[in-house]
Amino acid sequence: MKRIIAIVAGGDSSEFPVSLRSAQGIYSFIDKDKYEVYIVEMKGLCWEVVLPDNTKVSIDRNDFSFICQEKKKVFDFAYIIIHGTPGENGILQGYFDLLHIPYSTCDVLASALTFNKFALNHYLKGFGIRIAESLMVREGFEITDQEVIDKIGLPCFIKPNEGGSSFGVTKVKTAEEIQPAIRKAMNESPEVMIEAFMAGTEITCGCYKTKTKEVVFPITEVVSKNEFFDYAAKYDGESREITPARLDEDVTERVKLLTSAIYDILGCEGIIRVDYIITEGGKINLLEVNTTPGMTKTSFIPQQVRAAGMEMKDVLTDIIENKF
Repeated sequence: MKRIIAIVAGGDSSEFPVSLRSAQGIYSFIDKDKYEVYIVEMKGLCWEVVLPDNTKVSIDRNDFSFICQEKKKVFDFAYIIIHGTPGENGILQGYFDLLHIPYSTCDVLASALTFNKFALNHYLKGFGIRIAESLMVREGFEITDQEVIDKIGLPCFIKPNEGGSSFGVTKVKTAEEIQPAIRKAMNESPEVMIEAFMAGTEITCGCYKTKTKEVVFPITEVVSKNEFFDYAAKYDGESREITPARLDEDVTERVKLLTSAIYDILGCEGIIRVDYIITEGGKINLLEVNTTPGMTKTSFIPQQVRAAGMEMKDVLTDIIENKF
């Protein structure tokens, strides 16, 4: 009998449409000979299953079940592909823990920690991992332009502390841009991170581990045509993504070892993707850890899987079966 798999998508952030695209990617990759697969769309308290005829029925949140052709179906596994709240910050993970339904991502603690960029970076700094200088501003508090210049310098990045897909992110070059950039970021998150600019090569590296294997994927080098790797660069083709990255063998090996170590330090589950900047002298600087990375056919992880000579179908089967 096939396991019933929910691809859980949507969410309550600006990344809602990105999540739906990732869900379609997962649906196309997953082994439907092995699993009975449905996409579950969530927005607020509207949780609906998309049926094969494209009609939608409501989820019973008491047990994460639904009715199809007068028969009750309860999901065996949740593949969470919500970018942003509630799927990337531990909220949905707590719900599934209460129902004893296994899921694809990190647990509550690791999800919450990795979603908070400032907390994550300073936590990992305690393990000797290099990060950019940064500070955080909460809604209701103010910081002067001069304080930003004195503590962080210009240029700098001002971004939502919790969020992704570069929504609300600004590369700030002048003092006059600081306050508008903070307000823009506040539209996405009640906390704003102000981070020093680092000149170098931007890269990203995916990884997953199961009870029987460890896989660190080939590294991707990101060459944006814009000021930074913004939404247009990520989703509208305004970047070059080179896999494997054009790095020295020594740097490549150190990035892969660091990615594996971060996975273990945080107690990650499923597929993660770690973003870095390589600065002068081959220094590896952490940018962030993504615990629900994008999964469209052109996203980084599928690119890296192909470069490794693997199939996404087999990777997703690994992730699912590891929980049983």
